[in-house]
Amino acid sequence: MEARIAIAPSAEIGAAYGRANSPGLDLLRANIEKAVAAGGGVITPLDEADGLVWLIPGEPEQLRLALDGHPGIGWVQFPWAGVEKFATDGLFRRPVTFTCAKGSFAGQVSEHALMLTLACLRSVVRQARTPHWSPVDPRSLHGRRVTILGGGGIATELVRLLQPFDCHVRVIRRRPEQVEGAKETLPPTALHAVLPETDVLVLALALTPETRHVVGAAELALLPADAVVVNVARGPHIDTDALVEALRDGTISAAGLDVTDPEPLPEGHPLWSDPRALITSHCADSADYVMRMLCERVERNVRHLREGRPLEGLIDPATGY
Repeated sequence: MEARIAIAPSAEIGAAYGRANSPGLDLLRANIEKAVAAGGGVITPLDEADGLVWLIPGEPEQLRLALDGHPGIGWVQFPWAGVEKFATDGLFRRPVTFTCAKGSFAGQVSEHALMLTLACLRSVVRQARTPHWSPVDPRSLHGRRVTILGGGGIATELVRLLQPFDCHVRVIRRRPEQVEGAKETLPPTALHAVLPETDVLVLALALTPETRHVVGAAELALLPADAVVVNVARGPHIDTDALVEALRDGTISAAGLDVTDPEPLPEGHPLWSDPRALITSHCADSADYVMRMLCERVERNVRHLREGRPLEGLIDPATGY
C-alpha cells in the first residue's frame, strides 16, 4: 500500500500553535522527510495523510484536534521513548496505531547508566569536589547484585553491558517474558522482597500512574546502607524528598541521576551539593544519536506500513507506553 505521511508541525499547525519555526525543528523535519522517502513513503498534507509523525512535545490536546479533523490518519509516530504526557483521556484508545521511539535510544542510555553506577561506587563526586589529597576506598561492580526496574530496551542493553562484571542481575518487569542474560526476571510484586538483596538499583521503566514514586522512603529503607540508586528513566519514579533524606541519613550510599523531579532541578536544591549525588542534566543520549535512531525507526515503520507488517515501538493502550 502507499504510505502518505504528514509531519507535524506542518505550516498550518505551526501557525495554529503560534510557534515560529526554529533551525533545530527545520533540521529534524528535513531528516524525517528523508526517512519517510527512504521507507518508500510520500510526504503529504494532513488532509491526504494516512500516517502522521508528531513532533510537538506536551500537546496532547492539539494532537487530539488534529486526529479529530483528519479521520483518515491511522498511524501516529512519536519521536520520544516516553509518551506519558499523551497517555491521558483515552487518546491511545482511539482506533489509531500509535508508535514511539522506545528501545531506539537504549545503547547510549545504558552506557550512561553504567557510567553513573561505576562513578557512584567509586565516590567520584566526593573525590572531584575535595580540593586536597583524600583517598577513598573504591568499591567494585564485579559480582554485585543489580536490580533493574523495567524490562525494555535499556534494561536489555544494560544486562549485556554488565556481563563482564559477573553481576547477579534481576529484572523486574510487568510482562512475564524472561530478559536474556538476567539471572531472574520477576514481577513488580517482588520489588520489596529483592531490595534488601540489591547493591545497585537501576530505574529504566516507563512512567505511569503506577510507577510514579515507585521508589520512596519505604523502598529506600529496604536497601542495604551501601546500596547505589541510579535513575535514567523519569524523575518522578523517585520521591525526591525521600531520596534527599536517605542520602543525608546514610540509608543509601549514593545516587546517580540523569533525571530529577522537579526537572530541571532548581539551583540551590540540596542534591546539587550532596557529595553522594551525581547528577547529569537529562543528557544520556546525544542529539546526533537520537536523530539517527529516530530516523531509522521512522524509515522502518513507513516500510512496514507499506508492506502490512507489524510496526516497531507499538504503544499499548492499556498501559500507556
